[in-house]
Amino acid sequence: MHRRGHSQLDPSTPVPALPLRTSAPSSAPPQSGSVPVSEAAAREAQFKAIYESHFRLVWRALNRLGVREADLMDLTQKVFLTAYLKLPEFEGRSQLSTWLWGICRRVASGYRRSGAVRNEVATDPVSLEISAEQQGGVSGEQDTSRELVESILSKLSEPQRIVFTLFEVDELDGREIATLLNISIGTVRSRLRYARKLFRREVRRLAIANAFGK
Repeated sequence: MHRRGHSQLDPSTPVPALPLRTSAPSSAPPQSGSVPVSEAAAREAQFKAIYESHFRLVWRALNRLGVREADLMDLTQKVFLTAYLKLPEFEGRSQLSTWLWGICRRVASGYRRSGAVRNEVATDPVSLEISAEQQGGVSGEQDTSRELVESILSKLSEPQRIVFTLFEVDELDGREIATLLNISIGTVRSRLRYARKLFRREVRRLAIANAFGK
């Protein structure tokens, strides 16, 4: 499997300052509909902890998803701004790292469709694939194949689907997935093995059904 070179963030490099301005406490009574100062302060403290503990994860995720090194800082800050605004909606149904990864994927997808990278010359298979998508070069046959893949993936449990997608689509290795999801490498291998087994079974089932015109 082809893997691109990735920009490394030196572990010794300090995490950049939080991209939010914390308001100074005010003695004035809160206006109607505003968030109480104590609640706002608690929210910002919670977010600061998330930012400091997940900055490098988000940086690596965006780099994996095709963001150029020159744009990594801006896009990383955009992910955390989005996370800050959506934090009240986070219900804890998935791990925080998985939730952030989802934001990274959406931000990176928008970045690839933007003019920032539209006119670059693609030289590797991944870039060529992205370029074809940006230029509307995805054929009807490819669209059908994508729908079939998504249909098969929907049959996996969420934990299995996440591991399978991270490994097969996003090209993370086992240890990176384990770190991202905060699970053991053994759990990653188990989920991936089961997901691959079910995926192959569904592909065979669909092939047989098509062969008999069903």
